[in-house]
Amino acid sequence: MRIEIVDVGPRDGLQNEDETLSPKTRAELCDRLAAAGVARVEAASFVNPKLVPQMAGAEEVMARIDRHPNTTYAGLALNQRGYERAVEAGADEVRYAFPVTETFAKKNQNTTVEEGAALAERLVERARLDGVRVSITLSAAFGCPFEGRVEPKVVRDLAERVGVAKPDEIVLADTIGVGVPNQVRALVKGVLGFGTAVGCHFHDTRNTGMANAAAAIEAGATVLDASVGGTGGCPFAPKATGNIATEDLVYLLHGMGHETGIDLDALIECAKWLSEQLGKELPGQVHKAGKFEPVAG
Repeated sequence: MRIEIVDVGPRDGLQNEDETLSPKTRAELCDRLAAAGVARVEAASFVNPKLVPQMAGAEEVMARIDRHPNTTYAGLALNQRGYERAVEAGADEVRYAFPVTETFAKKNQNTTVEEGAALAERLVERARLDGVRVSITLSAAFGCPFEGRVEPKVVRDLAERVGVAKPDEIVLADTIGVGVPNQVRALVKGVLGFGTAVGCHFHDTRNTGMANAAAAIEAGATVLDASVGGTGGCPFAPKATGNIATEDLVYLLHGMGHETGIDLDALIECAKWLSEQLGKELPGQVHKAGKFEPVAG
């Protein structure tokens, strides 16, 4: 089965780093990921640079990218203005995210869950008119840093409501890395019942990210977010650490017999390059340990 990987490294991977990379370097990261065969890259975040200075210059990033014909370049938006900026900057896809709990919605983007869901519906309609791909991410779908446990019914109800608008996909995000595989399987299967493609976004805060990714695929998810080198974190979610590493995920999926279209050797080199740019060792494992041919099952 083919699994589509969205590398969120240029956005989620860098938004919480102490080292702020220039738009030129962030565009080069996008180019390197595309050259490795990554079909979808989350290239920039169209948010207030005063709140997330690591994401300043989103328009410049998009303008500097050497567009690969087989790669879709996405922009993250947290509000209507962010959506408009992304479209004006030439994003092929807008990924709109809103939290499923009131406290996180207020702290992360100064909104309510109801306002977030209503805007999701409107943005899907606008995206259809603008001719861009659109995905809706339900943040903190497996647990909230402020309110704790999130009942699956809350997430399913929001997914069903958003699904009526027919986005290209609904992404279930474990923003703070608290989910476990049985929880992932149940939620993915439940949301798939609403007729929209389901993706998942896992952080490895509690060392469950890769297990959750495997569980999501087993349950029917066809899209997975990951960040080259395993960088990442949320500025507004205490203790949230990096995303699952793209190269680790590709190694796992290829070993399980799935196709991604990604050149793992090139991706490993990309992770090493990013480590040099950030001046530190990154948490991903495969770019340090290297490849190994698994025994066929």
